[in-house]
Amino acid sequence: MRKGRLAAMVAAPLVVAMLATGCGGGGSGSGEDGIVSLHWSEPENPLVPANTTEEMGGFIVDALFTGLVKYRATDMEPENAVAQSIETTDNTNYTIKLKPGWTFHDGTPVKAKNFVDAWNYAAYGPNGLQGASFFEQIDGYEAMQSEDPDEDGPAQAPKPAADKLSGLNVVDDTTFTVKLKAPLTIFPVMLGYSAFMPMPDSFFQNPEAFEEHPIGNGPFKFQDRTPNVELNVAAYDKYAGADKPQIKGANFKVYNELDTAYQDLVSGNLDFLEAIPVSALVGDKWKQDLGERAKQKPGLLTQNVGFPIYDERFKNPLVRKAISMSIDRKTITQQVFSGGRDPADGFATAAVEGYRPGQCGEACEFNPEKAKQYLAQAGGFPGTLTLESNADGGHGEWVQAVAASIQQNLGVPTQFVPVPTFSEFRQKANAFQFTSMFRTGWKADYPNLETFLTQLYRTDASSNDYKYSNPAFDKALDKANAAPTIEDATNAYAEAEKILGEDLPVVPLWTQPVQYGFSEKVAQGEVLANRRLDLTTVKLNP
Repeated sequence: MRKGRLAAMVAAPLVVAMLATGCGGGGSGSGEDGIVSLHWSEPENPLVPANTTEEMGGFIVDALFTGLVKYRATDMEPENAVAQSIETTDNTNYTIKLKPGWTFHDGTPVKAKNFVDAWNYAAYGPNGLQGASFFEQIDGYEAMQSEDPDEDGPAQAPKPAADKLSGLNVVDDTTFTVKLKAPLTIFPVMLGYSAFMPMPDSFFQNPEAFEEHPIGNGPFKFQDRTPNVELNVAAYDKYAGADKPQIKGANFKVYNELDTAYQDLVSGNLDFLEAIPVSALVGDKWKQDLGERAKQKPGLLTQNVGFPIYDERFKNPLVRKAISMSIDRKTITQQVFSGGRDPADGFATAAVEGYRPGQCGEACEFNPEKAKQYLAQAGGFPGTLTLESNADGGHGEWVQAVAASIQQNLGVPTQFVPVPTFSEFRQKANAFQFTSMFRTGWKADYPNLETFLTQLYRTDASSNDYKYSNPAFDKALDKANAAPTIEDATNAYAEAEKILGEDLPVVPLWTQPVQYGFSEKVAQGEVLANRRLDLTTVKLNP
């Protein structure tokens, strides 16, 4: 989702380790078997949609489930899927009608209650789902929350006052209504995100069994999984959507190194890779290796460095601003990524609706002298500054380059600290256990500027790993939510983004296009601007 820098500030050249470890799945060959293989990593959580807020789990959830809305593969424009209609007269009260004929993979029908039950379960605080805050705009959300227990208090938090959202009401099998606390104009646009997926009755009867064998209503059904090796899905022959699969299934192969996956792609042992490793970008090697199978399109992907604002050393915005201004984004994007990244000037990408240039202001400009002045005004930084990242995502080169840039230009000892796996890295983030800066990336959940703001920076939002909180920012989001039209809302979200430029809860580094590749086995496939391969668009060569 973002990239990094290197070169003059790196004492020795960085070598990319291409591990020759074996991975799950077999060779690709021809398309006669009807199976496409994809690069994958173990997800953070079991594959419950409203508890899946990271990319790797999202790849599977998007294959297994279909929501009220889906995002068109070519341009991510929202269009109705399970929903027959989503109607409102005031952007506060919505009536949602479902199309008939949809079933879950266990054969049970998809009813209005399956959406309502799923949303209630996700929003109920004691269930601890990461996507809970997506429902905070629905009436009754606060009554379903309880405070975390104090260290010196009772072992468990008190039970919430309610276990259902008062703003949800099932009218009949194919109709339900939603009442929001306040107008939210872009609500229909959001409804294709995984948190809003329906859940079968069997989930509520035995959530643990569901985690072992997820049951969705999407174009593919869960087949089997070998942890740390592979996960397989098969086409669902009773899928009710217009976008029916044209392949028999997909094999998601676990890799510990992106470079290893790339070598498998080149050799024909992997059919799709959603991100090209740094080593292959140099000199456009990936285009030479893959030829016409090397693909690129504008992306909705950002790369940032986050601050643990809950750590006293990072509370002063001047410290954060000094660090940001010491990073030579332009040199890093040129030398590490061969120009394959664009230095960030804000908190979103140029490809999203509502983008405005220069939203980060001075803080995203490379200015070592001013950076040192700001750090001096803040009283300096005690000890060594460290930067953490998962070691299994191909981020090492740019993270080391960023650390070296800070050390050289700010004069503060800075070190890269790798965390072995993405899962372990996310566990630290969720527990607010970082004592240093940390890599953070984001890909848009839907094609509106709001997706780069609310869940990352609103107080207590699902992906606010920094514990950033500013009432003025929250109020600006509320104002944008209540705007009369999507255009007005989008403009108001841009005003909220300006506040982040002053507070700087993260260092925006760069945005990136979607750079991906196919094997010779794949004849066709559409990749969304958030780099997800829409498996329903895949055709294989014979």
